[in-house]
Amino acid sequence: MIHWLQHTTGGLLTLAAVSIAVLLLLIVKLKIEPFIALIVVGLLTALAAGLPVGTIVGTAQKSSDSLLEKGFGSILGHITAIIGLGTLLGSILERSGGAKVLTGALLRAFGEKRAPLAMGVAGFIFGIPVFFDIGIFVLAPLVYVAAKQGKRSLVLYAMPLIAGLSITHAFLPPHPGPVAAAGLLHVELGWIILMGLACGIPAFLIGGVAYATWIGKRIDVAVPEEMIVAEEEGEQEENVPSLALVGSIIAVPLVLILAGTFGSIWLPKGSALSGVAAFIGTPAVALTVAVLLASWLLGLRRGFTGKDLNELAAKSLRPVAMILLVVGAGAFFGAVLSATGIGKAVADSLHDAGLPVLLAAYVISCGMRIAQGSATVAIVTTSGIIAPTVAQLGYSQVQLALLVMAISAGSIIASHVNDGGFWIVSRYFNMSVMQTLKSWTALETVLSVSGFGVSALLMAVV
Repeated sequence: MIHWLQHTTGGLLTLAAVSIAVLLLLIVKLKIEPFIALIVVGLLTALAAGLPVGTIVGTAQKSSDSLLEKGFGSILGHITAIIGLGTLLGSILERSGGAKVLTGALLRAFGEKRAPLAMGVAGFIFGIPVFFDIGIFVLAPLVYVAAKQGKRSLVLYAMPLIAGLSITHAFLPPHPGPVAAAGLLHVELGWIILMGLACGIPAFLIGGVAYATWIGKRIDVAVPEEMIVAEEEGEQEENVPSLALVGSIIAVPLVLILAGTFGSIWLPKGSALSGVAAFIGTPAVALTVAVLLASWLLGLRRGFTGKDLNELAAKSLRPVAMILLVVGAGAFFGAVLSATGIGKAVADSLHDAGLPVLLAAYVISCGMRIAQGSATVAIVTTSGIIAPTVAQLGYSQVQLALLVMAISAGSIIASHVNDGGFWIVSRYFNMSVMQTLKSWTALETVLSVSGFGVSALLMAVV
């Protein structure tokens, strides 16, 4: 039995299925923190597969070569600075009033009749540097005002906004899910940005515009009067930044990262320009430049003190710790699957069954999302599970980026009561549970299927 479990394809696939089932049981039923569950399941899987203890955790004298430390370190060394700097950039943009400037300009540009679309574009743009929940906290009051002025259902204005926020959270750096997947699957972030836009924009148009408009006309939700009063009586921002400044700062890291990616392709190898492009296009460098610009142009030059910026940084970085722990533990779990031979067994089985890896990755990600609720956990865990399989296939950077998009698409399907975002949407936009299921849960599913469909079509032609 033990030999069958550790050395045959059937046994290794059984071990993989059991390990994932135990992982879901710990997270969903027993409510154990995902990073603890990932470590526990990774250790148990490694032991069950017969890996030596020294290989798993090292020795008292040396543990740096162990799966545990290398699994954590290999990914955290790549993404920690990116996620931390991205979080700082978003917090400065939010605190400076940049979100209101951006949304106000879009509302004026699109006009009252197209205000829902303006809210969607605002969510998509502002969602690039800020986390999903923060985007809702900051932009929800502007949705209330737009819905009140338009005298239509709050759902019609809220759904496009949160569609934009959801797409950027799942598909684009510097958000932790796509950044972690890029690290686990060894994809340059420039390709993640390009494929994220290529898959995310059509999904947004289908879900955030077409479906959101359809459902917004069928669910009538009034704007909470107390929210309108709070917004109208609140202090007005003084000395707000210009739209051009806000847009430029959001664009800086994206442009620099893309310059680095394509500079390495188009510029002569070893040239001075190639070196410059590689340096400024390094994601951590690009985001550092953006954070420094934001700190000066949106902070110090507008009356912030160094102490204010330090306090803002400390507050905004607190939630990052748990994200990094989950990502690191997911990388360890993936390293175990690779070391045990499970990854090769899965690859062989998918090949024999004729099931495309892209579809398998999407289905796994959907299952993880539905079972435990977190998009980031779904992306990280699925990437860890699929990484050893992908290593056998020789995918190009574009194909790997599209695989990340399929995983990201699966991570947002069917948000329901085990997802904190479900309750944020319900609470902030005055909807009952049933109304939230009909609007938000269905919207997420439309976004997911649309995003995967585009990734599959692009994979077929690259």
